[in-house]
Amino acid sequence: MSKRLILLAALVLGILLGIRATTPPAPVGADAPPQVFAAGRAMADVRMIAARPHLAASPENAAVRAHIAGRMAAMGMAVHETPFTAPPESAKRLAWWSGKDVPAPVLTNVIGVLPGKDRSLPSVLLMAHHDTVGGSPGAADDTAGVASLLETVRAVRAGGQPARDLIVLITDGEELGLDGARHFFTADPLRAHVGAVINVEARGGGGRTTLFETSADNGAAIGRAAGAIARPGGSSLAVFIYKVLPNDTDLTETRGGPWTGYNFAFIGRPQLYHSPKATPDALDQGALQDMGAQVLDLTRALLVAEPLPGRAPDVVFFDALGFALVVYPAWVGWAMLAVGAVCLGLAARRGGGWRDGLAGAARMLALIGLAGVMLWAVNALSIGPNKVNYYDRLAAIPRLEVMALCGGLAAFLLALGAWRAKPAGLVGAALPLFLLGLVLQALAPTAAYIVVLPVMLAALAMAAGESAGGRLVTLALGAPVIGYMISMGHFVMQGVGPSLPMAAALPLALAVLAVLPLWDGLSARTVRMVAAVLLVAALGTALTVRLDPLAETVPPYSADK
Repeated sequence: MSKRLILLAALVLGILLGIRATTPPAPVGADAPPQVFAAGRAMADVRMIAARPHLAASPENAAVRAHIAGRMAAMGMAVHETPFTAPPESAKRLAWWSGKDVPAPVLTNVIGVLPGKDRSLPSVLLMAHHDTVGGSPGAADDTAGVASLLETVRAVRAGGQPARDLIVLITDGEELGLDGARHFFTADPLRAHVGAVINVEARGGGGRTTLFETSADNGAAIGRAAGAIARPGGSSLAVFIYKVLPNDTDLTETRGGPWTGYNFAFIGRPQLYHSPKATPDALDQGALQDMGAQVLDLTRALLVAEPLPGRAPDVVFFDALGFALVVYPAWVGWAMLAVGAVCLGLAARRGGGWRDGLAGAARMLALIGLAGVMLWAVNALSIGPNKVNYYDRLAAIPRLEVMALCGGLAAFLLALGAWRAKPAGLVGAALPLFLLGLVLQALAPTAAYIVVLPVMLAALAMAAGESAGGRLVTLALGAPVIGYMISMGHFVMQGVGPSLPMAAALPLALAVLAVLPLWDGLSARTVRMVAAVLLVAALGTALTVRLDPLAETVPPYSADK
């Protein structure tokens, strides 16, 4: 089989794996067996709770709390509500959203306890928030979380009495300033009974649910999750990045405490974040199914854990395209780098000299630099002269992804499109990324896998050589890397694409490296023509974003910001 056919097979398989990794499961209907999480059942709560906006301290919110408390009581939970006064800064934000100046509004947490067989054991706490921002019905943020927890309790109860208490905390004032969670974890006596916390959130209206934050020293916590969740999502890279971002959720209030914590969220359909269009009909029921199924799997595992997972050194973890959660100690990254170095040394001996190696390194650096500059430039073009509206940029993310894809592919063609590399040249192309892996392994070992593992796999493929067997090795190792980098690029663009699309240059470079041994080069004329078409497409897409009016999904309170 020719190199080009194998390359085509690797690309097709990689794209299919990338689609799988970024697509939530199909929702399960309301007629599913009772011990199964069913989005079809959870949607009944979504439709009731998210029928209209329900700001904290509003009559609509009181109706929502009554519904939640009633659902908990009907499932045999001991239910109580804990009122508290909002702090001044939260009162100001509430007045801005509601148009009513209430100096000291009263907020209310709703708490339900499903008794376990041994009530002396530390409990498992599930947490979401019932309040919304002004003007949004909040079907995703955080009604999907509330509904997923209620359906989780129902499924747990269908399996019999749990081994330990299961507590559900539906907080108030999260959108105002994490007020309900802060009140619980600083003042509620029940907090002393809690051993592990699972929080659920949303920033958008769909997509895969991922584990993006954990408590510190998460080795044991991740070990428990890895053995429990059937179709996991998440990574230690996301955990590392979230630590440095200026973002908070209710789980923030557990930091520094004795609790083992997990934080799940989906961020797809980003235009629906805090939007008046975030209605039950707009919610991706597959995302709700994904969230609930993962939370139910982990909840069941924690309820029977003896003891609950405690502190252990942080580990590297990531979902292997949604099939399983891969977990290993951080030091394994050094072993991967050693394997990669040996394989690169073997590959370099197959042909070419040091000049070929330098040329390969220069071309890889050119790809990364050119892609970064192109993505910065087209992104700048997509931003109009007026002040940027954050939510309008979120609504543009699908087109920004198209823009980034076209720009990135154009950069690849200009840097590597006409290149026919010798083995030493391939090794040279890997060296900048190998060195980056060394730096990351030293500075951020739980996040370094994103570079270290693909570089090792690429080095193995290079060492396998040009034979038919070697090409099949490249196919087998390269396709999963392409799939993972497609999913990584997608999450990068959803997470920081409106402001930092340049970050997608790294997944692009790693995907290219994975199949570079199969690349035979194109004619210079073909490279120029195709690159020109891709650049025109990137620029045209950027202009559509720039010239469009403000998106209809933008929250009213931000329209003049």
